[in-house]
Amino acid sequence: MSRNVRVLRCTPQDVFRVLSDGWLYPSWVVGASRMREVGDDWPAAGSELHHSFGVWPALIDDKTVVEAYDPPRRMVMRARGWPIGEARVTIDVKPRGDGCVVRIQEEAVAGPGRFVPEPLMDVLLHWRNTETLHRLAYLAEGTAVHPAGASTADREMAASGESAQGT
Repeated sequence: MSRNVRVLRCTPQDVFRVLSDGWLYPSWVVGASRMREVGDDWPAAGSELHHSFGVWPALIDDKTVVEAYDPPRRMVMRARGWPIGEARVTIDVKPRGDGCVVRIQEEAVAGPGRFVPEPLMDVLLHWRNTETLHRLAYLAEGTAVHPAGASTADREMAASGESAQGT
């Protein structure tokens, strides 16, 4: 099972505001390329969103189903991506000071992905979910009502000599 952790400069509610908008899924999930449909009851347990992954013309249509939803603490999803298989993705969010800590855990639960040696799968998932949390940070911090300190975007732009004002 792969685990990634990131400190975000926003509240757990800001994170769940992003997670609760199914149409944003391909904006933060690495590999998801477009949304086709979001269930009216998203993100309630049992609700589905229908997405595609890959790049055109090799797009594969599949879905993700919510297994548990407990905002602003936890969300568990079963992400399908056949023919690769299915994964259980658990997102835990805990407040920390003015921000929060987000942990994402992912494990293959069905299909050929289960037979990939765990050390190799962990390396691949760790790399992917590092970027997934990076994207989630942009969205959650960028839409936060009162961001706690410099956002991920602010810090990266300052490090490259840019400013958030475009100068």
